[in-house]
Amino acid sequence: MSILGWLQISLLFAVVLIAIKPLGLYMARVFNGENTFLSPLLGRLEDGFYRLAGIRADKEQGWLAYTLSMLAFSIAGFLVLYAILRLQAYLPLNPQGFSAMAPDLAFNTAASFVTNTNWQNYAGESTLSPFSQMAGLTVQNFLSAATGMALAVALTRALARSRASTLGNFWVDSTRATLYILLPISVVVALAFVAMGLPQTLQASVEATTLEGAKQIISLGPVASQEAIKQLGTNGGGFFNANAAHPFENPSAWSNYLNIFSMLWISSAMVYTFGEMVGNRRQGWALLCAMALLLVAGIGVIYWAETQGNPIHSALGVDPSLGNMEGKEVRFGQTMTALYAGVTTGISNGGVNGMLGSLTGLGGLVPMFLIQLGEVLPGGVGSGLYGILVFALLSVFVAGLMVGRTPEFLGKKIEGREMTFAMLAVLVLPLAILGFSSVSAMLPSALSSIGTGGPHGLSEILYAFTSAAGNNGSAFGGLSGNTVWYNTTLGISMMLGRFAYVVPVMAIAGSLAKKVKTPASSGTFPTDGPLFVGLLIGIILILGGLQFFPALALGPIADHLAMLAGQTF
Repeated sequence: MSILGWLQISLLFAVVLIAIKPLGLYMARVFNGENTFLSPLLGRLEDGFYRLAGIRADKEQGWLAYTLSMLAFSIAGFLVLYAILRLQAYLPLNPQGFSAMAPDLAFNTAASFVTNTNWQNYAGESTLSPFSQMAGLTVQNFLSAATGMALAVALTRALARSRASTLGNFWVDSTRATLYILLPISVVVALAFVAMGLPQTLQASVEATTLEGAKQIISLGPVASQEAIKQLGTNGGGFFNANAAHPFENPSAWSNYLNIFSMLWISSAMVYTFGEMVGNRRQGWALLCAMALLLVAGIGVIYWAETQGNPIHSALGVDPSLGNMEGKEVRFGQTMTALYAGVTTGISNGGVNGMLGSLTGLGGLVPMFLIQLGEVLPGGVGSGLYGILVFALLSVFVAGLMVGRTPEFLGKKIEGREMTFAMLAVLVLPLAILGFSSVSAMLPSALSSIGTGGPHGLSEILYAFTSAAGNNGSAFGGLSGNTVWYNTTLGISMMLGRFAYVVPVMAIAGSLAKKVKTPASSGTFPTDGPLFVGLLIGIILILGGLQFFPALALGPIADHLAMLAGQTF
């Protein structure tokens, strides 16, 4: 580690911190239905969409209608994307003549992008046409992100209102998230990416002559536009198979910085929006503080582990002072690779600029563990906010049991009904991750897909289902996931991680909205101070540690100990 490296990391977080408040205030105005500087330009367009769809913008929905609307919208998106992938050979803008995706791979990909996971069991540049990339994947990059934002806003309204029976209108919230937030920012970021050297063209490829005189076909496409919403919407799916390690997706240190900033910006600002909408900005900052402390700690561990070097390499005569550069782009080095790896797994983004499977045992453990904590650091756009609020409810309930007070959060009493739904939500991840991982570790057909034996092989399986159920989408590497077993089970894990989690959360929202919002008293446990931040961090770590530590001990922890002993598998 070096002072320069920490300065690079600190600068990035400082810029994000400065940018959170203005965007957070703007989004609060958007979701409150107030006029913004874009209203004169987009207001009539928004009203036109409602008229075409038969939506009354002033008619709100209860939690069940809101949830059913979200599920219907997601099912429709899944079916349309699946059809595009299966009919790719007959659709326009397919200059390379790519054939249709296999049914199991199309199922996996459609589930992946509809759930904001963006796991990819294919190479984009050799599998998907520009039409499939734009009309299929990029559209879902916008819609899945807008869906997460809408759900978070609905839960926010439940905590802000008193004796309410409605939470807003899903169609209105998702439209406003797309039209006023995601689209305008994506246009600006895409233009910035073009200026930094990312391609933006419908030309499929160009032919180049190498220094040796050979001919080489270089894939192109509308990269910049997809890269912008990929990061802003915490999607993570790469236009190219190498993702952000590819020079056309991430050509320089500046584009790398913009990539990481874009991942963090909207997700972090959503937490400020929460504080603004509930009338307690200190509460939003408290949640952000807990997120930031855990995320920075994780990045620090990865950075330290990767700069220490690998004893196995040292035994082969490799200079240990260079640290572990295996699987990393030289133009980014350990600092920016560690920062990217920590942010992409804490954010629920899934993009990578280095090979996670090439990290040291300890360096690879942290990204996996950050996902297993629930993707709340600060998680996906919207999904991270409603995820951290579930942990906040659990924290005040535990605090109430410890001191003998009635648990309250923002003036709402937290009772058995809310705790039942909260536990249903938090148990989804271990069920999907550990359940499918244990079966895959026993099936010969599933084991044949791993690239390495021993603890690292188990880590490959465990990371795949962790990434899928956590709706992250990053890959540990080494696992050949394009099989019927993994395409199917990973797709199911993605669905469980998104929808089996959010339905109980929406039930919590419906229950809280009906309750009376009471003012704080001398007996109220404060949830906007350092004591609550520490309790919240403890609850997040305990749940993650207790549920996943045995599996981690057999995988990345054993891998780390084997590395220290100089063993390979």
